[in-house]
Amino acid sequence: MASISSVGFGSGLFSSDLIDQLVEVEREPTVKRLDLREAEINTQLSDFGRIQSALINLRLSARVLSNPDALGTLKATSTASNFSATVDDSSAITGTYSVEVTALAQAHSIATGVFVDKETTLGTGTLNITAGGTSAAITIDNGNNTLEGVRDAINAESSLNVSASVIDTGSGYQLVLAATETGLDNAIEVTVTDDDGNNTDTSGLSQLAFNGSAQNLTETVAALDSSVKINGITLTRSSNVIDDAITGVTLNLSGKNAGSPATLKLELDSDGITDRVQDFVDKYNELQTLVNEVTAFDTSTNQAGSLLGDASLRNIMSQTRNLLGSVVSGLESAGVRTLSEVGMTTKASTGEASTDSGTLIFNSTTFKQKLAASRDDIMAIFAEQGRTSDSQVKFLSSTDLTKAGSYSINVTQLATRGALTGSLGLVAPVTIDDNNNTFKIKVNGVESADITLTNGSYTLDQLTTEIATQINADSNLKGANATVNVSVDGSNQLQITSTKYGSSSSVEITQIDTNTTATLGLSVVAGTAGVDVAGTINGKTATGVGQTLKAATGDDSTGIQVQITGGATGDRGTVTFIEGVAEQLVSLVTNFVSVDGALTTKTDGLNTTLQQISNERVKLDERLESFRERITKQFIAADILVTKLQSTQDYIKQQLDALNGVNKNN
Repeated sequence: MASISSVGFGSGLFSSDLIDQLVEVEREPTVKRLDLREAEINTQLSDFGRIQSALINLRLSARVLSNPDALGTLKATSTASNFSATVDDSSAITGTYSVEVTALAQAHSIATGVFVDKETTLGTGTLNITAGGTSAAITIDNGNNTLEGVRDAINAESSLNVSASVIDTGSGYQLVLAATETGLDNAIEVTVTDDDGNNTDTSGLSQLAFNGSAQNLTETVAALDSSVKINGITLTRSSNVIDDAITGVTLNLSGKNAGSPATLKLELDSDGITDRVQDFVDKYNELQTLVNEVTAFDTSTNQAGSLLGDASLRNIMSQTRNLLGSVVSGLESAGVRTLSEVGMTTKASTGEASTDSGTLIFNSTTFKQKLAASRDDIMAIFAEQGRTSDSQVKFLSSTDLTKAGSYSINVTQLATRGALTGSLGLVAPVTIDDNNNTFKIKVNGVESADITLTNGSYTLDQLTTEIATQINADSNLKGANATVNVSVDGSNQLQITSTKYGSSSSVEITQIDTNTTATLGLSVVAGTAGVDVAGTINGKTATGVGQTLKAATGDDSTGIQVQITGGATGDRGTVTFIEGVAEQLVSLVTNFVSVDGALTTKTDGLNTTLQQISNERVKLDERLESFRERITKQFIAADILVTKLQSTQDYIKQQLDALNGVNKNN
């Protein structure tokens, strides 16, 4: 329908301005209502966004505490300044050590004599340089036989653990070769094939020789290993960084303290752990303070927070508070069972609007005392933990599907290792020679290259050590992590046993030497394969792989894996899975913010309401446009009627005026 753009062409009583005013009167209350509702929804969305950010921050802090390592970390302190120690992982254990550094590792360095000119030629031929298991044959010809040319040729060998430089001494130039790694094993050796025919003299290229036959270079820094006494036991390493002496600890040596041992302590990092718990408390308090703000009611102004009475927020906070205040399942009889027992209490409400009502108060002194006395229980309060009642049953892992609880374990078959036993009772000494020193073996399905024993006369202990050493040094087997133990049984027969447990564990001799069977009792034969552990967890048949028993799917114990390291078949006690508060909170918050979680559902509903408001505005515009057209038509009709009445009025007036004129004339 075409709209009418103007009225009032006749009487002048009705105008477009009047229509606009009437339309605006009709519009105003609805627009105010929609604007107010839209502002409320936007405020609620903004506040729920803030709530979500606070929940995610709390989840991040909880995730840190849900890692058992975060609550069991150790710190290293030392009375010495000549070395530092860092704790690398959770394998470190508390203890006190005496540490005495008697020598520092040094990188080998050798140098030529002083040359007046760095363009001096050194002869031609081949330099064979070796250092730290790397070597290179470098050709020196008339194009690179100066000090700088030799330097550049050496440095071009990127895989060689040697760097070269030309030093300006002020009175001349020296070519210096330096090992890139410290230690005796990285000492530099230079042999020369000199084009002048003499490989050891001090003229031509052989002036760079440095080996057992000729040392024509000067050793400016000797190659040295570091030497350290730990609790009186001397050990040497090629580096000043030692990470394999004390389990889980790296020592960084920077000086010597020979004769004055220092004390190194590995102790629980209670300050660091307390800081992590304090961060968790702070993040929760930020959330609670925000909730107090958006749900407050100011009695003096009668102003309410945007989320006062909101059921979704009330449900979220109720679940969170209940979790923080509950006894952790599995710790009912432990020394500490709840957060309140480790120094974490809730600030009581004063009955008035308060920004800190319901926040947590953390007593760090109480926490540290409980941590020192009940470290395992503290870890279980926050993080997930598995406990077994049998010392030869070890908890390995769980999954997100595992439910907290205690589950019985029954073993029907213990895992074994693949093994092969020789057919001959050995009598010492056993002679190894070219007729019995070579064989091939297949371990866990991986075949070795030729295994060659060192010729000689052996006691039985020496023989088993030699066989094990040579087998385990084989590159094929090492690459597959297939190793063996070698021993003799009660009849002095050789016994080769895989170190792996389970049905994939096997030992097989695949090739022997001429007299191997006659002297060692080994022949081409397969040994006895290993078997996997078998049994039940929570009464359900579990899956066994090696020594690992994995709980059945679809059960409360789903995801639990335990290692049966020994013992007997039958009832093996229980495995208890404990899910700490922090671990549970991570899952809880994840549910809140998930696609179908309480927070997402609520914000989706608010956004839907915003869209409805937008739709109402469109409908309002359509209704008002119809209203405008209707009253415009009414005004036009009224205007036409008034115009007719005015015309009739004018006619009557004319007639009356005419009658008055006639009467006057008479």
